[in-house]
Amino acid sequence: MKVTTEIEVRSYEIDSYNHVNNAVYQNYLEHARMDFLHKIGFRYDDCFNEGYILPITHIDIRYKAQAVLGDTLFIESYPTLLKTVHGAFHQTIRKADGTVCVEAEVEWCCVKKENGHPCKIPDGYMVDGLIPEEK
Repeated sequence: MKVTTEIEVRSYEIDSYNHVNNAVYQNYLEHARMDFLHKIGFRYDDCFNEGYILPITHIDIRYKAQAVLGDTLFIESYPTLLKTVHGAFHQTIRKADGTVCVEAEVEWCCVKKENGHPCKIPDGYMVDGLIPEEK
């Protein structure tokens, strides 16, 4: 399932080069992943309260074009991998005219909060939207 999240570039996200700072894109990607989880019915707050977290274990970001103040950005997120303990997303950030600003591959895993050890994703959180679509 693909989910698109819309964001408008705000003044405090601009750096001295007058475009979105590279580190800000990670915030955009995080916001879009949380939006994705919400829209597919994954209750992250419940998962957290039950003692599990889903930290990012690896992120590969490719910066392709700049975004500037006032740009409307569309962040497309979809799962590319789901295993027992971990998974991955592909995310693309585009401007309204279709220009790709960023492409990212994001890997995550399920971890028990109490000890920090990787663990099986609880069955109640294996929602359909996490399953990658067939290619």
